[in-house]
Amino acid sequence: MQQAGDQDGRHDLPTDDLPVGGAEETDAGPAAARRELSRLCLASRTVRPVDEMLRFVVAPDGQVVPDLAAKLPGRGAWVGATRSELALAVKKKAFGRAFRGKGRVDPGLADLVDALLEKDVFSALSFANKAGRLVTGTTKVAEALQGGAAILVHASDAARDGVAKLDALARRVGEAEGKKIAFVNSLSGVQLDLALGRANVVHAALLAHPTSAGFLARVRRLESWRAG
Repeated sequence: MQQAGDQDGRHDLPTDDLPVGGAEETDAGPAAARRELSRLCLASRTVRPVDEMLRFVVAPDGQVVPDLAAKLPGRGAWVGATRSELALAVKKKAFGRAFRGKGRVDPGLADLVDALLEKDVFSALSFANKAGRLVTGTTKVAEALQGGAAILVHASDAARDGVAKLDALARRVGEAEGKKIAFVNSLSGVQLDLALGRANVVHAALLAHPTSAGFLARVRRLESWRAG
């Protein structure tokens, strides 16, 4: 099969597989979207895994809105899950092309995505807490690290010495048990307080559990979105 050239910036994808025209810039709806493994990114014009991207649809009022869970009705367009890529897609007026002129982009679209991703993180953290898989406080966190904790969370404004001591313990435990404990330090103390419904949360540990894994996946997505 003939290959597309390097000069088109699409990584030598087979020409038969290259999306052509407005129809292929959108999926066939939420059911199809959840089955697909890759889609065209409107910003980079490359075909990429959907778990590295965000889906957008046109709301009834004509506005382009994010669909983090890929469940909203209608055809969806996909963009790499970083703030910079969304800005590039907007600059290129890619949504108007993909939705054939039907989608209007609000200037606050990126801020809306950020807020929804953050809300998703807090919800996942709350679920892990309600499932009894989360502890707070330096002493309890240290005990959890030695008893099977999978994730160590520090408030972004936590004191450095406390962070260093728990990090060192987590690394020692990880090396001794042949596992890697994940570190999260992108949430402020105020945010942790609100998410967990308790005051003065500085350090937390999450035990291995599906709810903990869900939190980690969501917080990494938020960090990637902001870092680009």
